[in-house]
Order: sequence, then C-alpha cells, then structure tokens
Amino acid sequence: MVVGLWWRYPGVTGMGVALVLLVVAGLVSVLPRSRVAPERTVRPRTVQRLGSCRGVLELTGTSRRFPVVLDATEQVAGEPVAVDVPLLPPGRRVEVEYPIPTHARGLLRVGPLLLGRRGLAGLARARAVVGDVVEVRVVPRVLPVRGLPGGVRRGHVGADERVERGGTDLVGLREYVPGDDLRRLHWATSARTGTLMVREDADPARPHLAVVLDDHAEGYPDAARFEDAVEVAASLVTAAIAEGHPVRLLTSSGAVDVELPAGAVEADASVVLAALADLGVAAVGGVRSVPVRDLDVVAVVCGAAADLSVLALEAGRASVGVVLVVDPAPDHPVAAVGSVLVLRAATAEGLLDAWNAVVSR
Repeated sequence: MVVGLWWRYPGVTGMGVALVLLVVAGLVSVLPRSRVAPERTVRPRTVQRLGSCRGVLELTGTSRRFPVVLDATEQVAGEPVAVDVPLLPPGRRVEVEYPIPTHARGLLRVGPLLLGRRGLAGLARARAVVGDVVEVRVVPRVLPVRGLPGGVRRGHVGADERVERGGTDLVGLREYVPGDDLRRLHWATSARTGTLMVREDADPARPHLAVVLDDHAEGYPDAARFEDAVEVAASLVTAAIAEGHPVRLLTSSGAVDVELPAGAVEADASVVLAALADLGVAAVGGVRSVPVRDLDVVAVVCGAAADLSVLALEAGRASVGVVLVVDPAPDHPVAAVGSVLVLRAATAEGLLDAWNAVVSR
C-alpha cells in the first residue's frame, strides 16, 4: 500500500489496502472470547513404561452459527505434543483422545494444554491455557515370570537350613495376643509356664527372595541396558509378592531398600514399583551386602560391565544364588561360578525366559 501511494499506482495501493484489511479482520476475529467450553483429563496417573496413558480433550461449541477451527498442544516433560483437533461444529460436542509418551521411567509433568484458535486466513492466533499440570508416574514394566525355587526353609527368625518340602516347622514361641488364632496355641508350653503361648511356624516351601539391583553407572555403558535390569528386578519382586513370599529389594548403592513380609498385597507391590520409578544410576561405589537373615534366594541383576566376581561372591553367600546379567552379546547364556548360577541375555525378556527355564520350579 505504501509503495502504491508513493509511486501513484492505484492497483498496487488497492491490493495493499485489501491485505491490511485482511490482517485487521484476522485480528478482530480472534479478539472475542472463544465460544468453546474445553475440559481435559489425563488417565491413568500411574502407568508401566511403554504402557497406555491417554489425554482426553472434550470441546463443546457454544456458538450457534459458525464452526470453530482449533488446534492444541500438550506439554509433556517440557516437550510439546501436538493434538489433532477436528473442526468443531456449532453447538456440538467433540471428544479427542491423544497418547501421552511413556518411554521413560520417572515422574512426568503433563500440562498445561494450550488451546489455539486461528483467525481469518490464519493471520492471527489466540491461545488459552486448559487444565492444570498433572503428574504421571511411569513405573518399570512387569514381565511374566514364574516362581522361585522351592525347598528352602525361611522363617521370620532368619533360619536358612534346608529341609524337606511340605508341612510347617516350629521356629519359635511368643505370648498370646488378642486376635491370634486359638488353634495355634502351644498347650504344653502354656501349661508349663502358666502363660498362653502361640506357635510361630515357617513354611519350608516358601522361600525368601532378596533382589539386589546393581545401579552403578560403570556397569551399564548403554542406558537402555539399565532399563532392562530395572524391569528384571521389578518382575521378580512382583512375582514373589503375588505368590505370598517375603521379599526384599535393595540396590548396590543403597538408594533403595524395601522389605515386604509374606502375604503382601498388590498395594505393597506398588510401593516397590514406585521406588524403582525414580531410580537412576549412581556414581562409583561399593556393593552393599545382603543382611544375613535375607540369605535364602538371592538374585543379583547387573550389567555386562559390572564387576561380576564381587556380585557373584555376594550371591554365593545365599542358599540359592543367581546372577542375571544384561549382556548385549552373551557368549554363554547359562554358566556357573562356583555354586552361583549366571544367566546372560540381551533383554529383560530373555533373562526372565532363562529364569523360567533354569531357575524357577
């Protein structure tokens, strides 16, 4: 328009005026408040890695005459995720689902969602913030795995001698507490002492599992290998909890140390997964020893570059010791170091398949 006025070209001036009016019309078209009622939800708030987590954007058009053209962008861990929003007809309700990436463990901050409205000819935009920032916890995957090797006696007092499978063994006596099962009263001792005493038994076929996850950085040249190790540990612990075994999970650095008694429920298993969700590799350090009372079935999970001699020595202190190595190129998938069984595989699935074939009952 300026060039047309300066050079006195009416055609150029008219074209410039039309373009300016188009820009003004675009600005005016986005100045009024958008006639849309948006609502956004994110479900579920806890999901396994690579699992399905979805956002749902519900849009209701309050305009009676004109359709609304919208676009949306969700912020996931600081990264924009585009949401494809169809044309919103007047007076209609549209529901849009979109995936939330869950490829990394940890706490994901999702939101806020930015809802954009394009003006006439796309020359102006207006944005509105929809929803709050929500947190989605991504926990390790739990893969199928069979149970533990049987025939190892584990009582709550820490006995670790081998006995025949089946039945129960008396491992201690304690005073009666209101609510105890009267069938477990030890009448001979009660009569001798004048105090009601209750039997404390141990199931010989119910082993105690201790999982040691090596979380030192030097053991995992590739970050993906550490993810496999975490998933192996999570799967073993979850399977043991599901079968009612007492379980202890600890890391070499001491960052995680969770102990669950026999009979733990699914809610207790979620505590273990939550502890592993935020776990990262640690700096160089020593290997934390497994307490003596947990030396029944010990599974050590590590990377190919870890100090296998130290870890195998730790597993060898147990009645049953197994070392599971995440090795991208395993030469010997199954081997033994003394009394310790060493399993190697490139993925978590491969290690758990080896466990199912060689270790589990």
